[in-house]
Amino acid sequence: MRYGVMDARAWYMESVEEALRSLGTGPQGLSQGEAERRLLESGPNEVRGEKRISPLGIFLRQFKNALVLILLAAVVASALIGGVLDAAVIAVIIVFVALMGFVQEYRAEKAIASLKTLAAPRAKVLRDWKRVEIPAREVVVGDIVLLDSGDRVPADARLIEIVEMEVDEAPLTGESTPVRKDVGALLEEVGVAERRNMVFTATTVTYGRGVAVVTATGMATEFGKIAAALQEVEPSPTPLEARLSYVGRWLGLAAILIVAFVSLIQIAVRGRPPLEMVIWGIALAVAAVPEALPAVVTGTLAIGVQRMSKRNAIVRKLPAVEALGAVTVICSDKTGTLTRNEMQIQEQTTIYKKGESQYTILRYGAMAAKWHEPPRDAL
Repeated sequence: MRYGVMDARAWYMESVEEALRSLGTGPQGLSQGEAERRLLESGPNEVRGEKRISPLGIFLRQFKNALVLILLAAVVASALIGGVLDAAVIAVIIVFVALMGFVQEYRAEKAIASLKTLAAPRAKVLRDWKRVEIPAREVVVGDIVLLDSGDRVPADARLIEIVEMEVDEAPLTGESTPVRKDVGALLEEVGVAERRNMVFTATTVTYGRGVAVVTATGMATEFGKIAAALQEVEPSPTPLEARLSYVGRWLGLAAILIVAFVSLIQIAVRGRPPLEMVIWGIALAVAAVPEALPAVVTGTLAIGVQRMSKRNAIVRKLPAVEALGAVTVICSDKTGTLTRNEMQIQEQTTIYKKGESQYTILRYGAMAAKWHEPPRDAL
C-alpha cells in the first residue's frame, strides 16, 4: 500500500491487532528511518488549502470589474482625442482604487498566513519505544500517537488504548457534546460520527488519554476530504459585485449606442465631418462614465474592513464586507453549525387571499419560519 494516500478500508471494523499488522507497525512505533521514508512517499501531513495568490495577482485582480474596465477604456479614449489632463485624472482614480483594494487584501493574506504559522500543532509519537514530540506535519501513517486531555488530534487514527477518553468532534461532525471513545471493533459500516474507536484530524481530546495508530494523513483524512470538496466550489459574486457588473455592462452599452446614434445624426443631417464626429462621440462617451463611482465604492468597503479589523475580524476581500452586511437572517441547527448551506421549504400554507394578494406561512424544516402577515384591516 502507499502510506498516506486515500484508503477506503474501514479501519474501525478491524481489531487492534489487524490494524497494526495492516499498517506495518507495532506498539513500539515506527523506526526513525521508516518514518522518514513514509514521509517522503506520502508528503507532509497537511490539509492543503487553496493556492495562495501572489502580490501581483492580488493587484491585477482589482481590475476585474466592469466599471474599472470602462474607466480604462475612457483613459485610452481621452488620450486619443488629446484630453491628456482628463486621461491623467481618470488614471489616478483607477490607480487609487486598485492600490486601496490591493493593500487591504494583501494585509488580510499576510494575517491569515501568520495565523496558520502560529496555530501549527505538534504531536507526541513513539519512535522505537521512545516518546518524541514532532511537528504534526511530520506524522505519517503507522505512527503511534499519544493523546492526552487538551491535545489536538494530528491525523485520523485507530484507537488501541484508552483511559476514560472523550473527544470534541464538533469541527468535523457539528456535535457539541464530547464523544466517549472505545477500542472495540465495530461490526457494521457506520458514519463518521458513530466511529467510536477512531479519532480524527482537528478534533480535541477533552478528557482522559489514549494511544492510537495513524491510518490517514493530510488530504486523505476526513477533514481533508471536506477541504478538497470545498475547493471545488466556484465562488459566486456578492450582491454588490453583481450589481456593479450589471451597471457597468449596461452603462457601456448605452454610451456606445447613444454616441453612435448622435454621431450618425450629426453626419447625415448636418453634414459634419466624420472624423470630427468620431472625436466628439468619444469625448461624450468619456463624459458619461462615472469616474468617481469605483473610488466611492472601494473607499466605503475599506472603511467597513477597518471597522471589522477593530473587532478582530479578518476580511479577506473587500466585497465580502458588503456580502456580510446584506445578511438579515442566519439559520443554524441545534449545535450552532451551518451544515448543508441550504434550506428546503417543507410546508406552505395559504392563510389569506383577496384579489391578487396572497399571504402564506413558509416553514423551513424545524429550523426557521418566515411569516407573511396580512394587513390588519383585511382580517
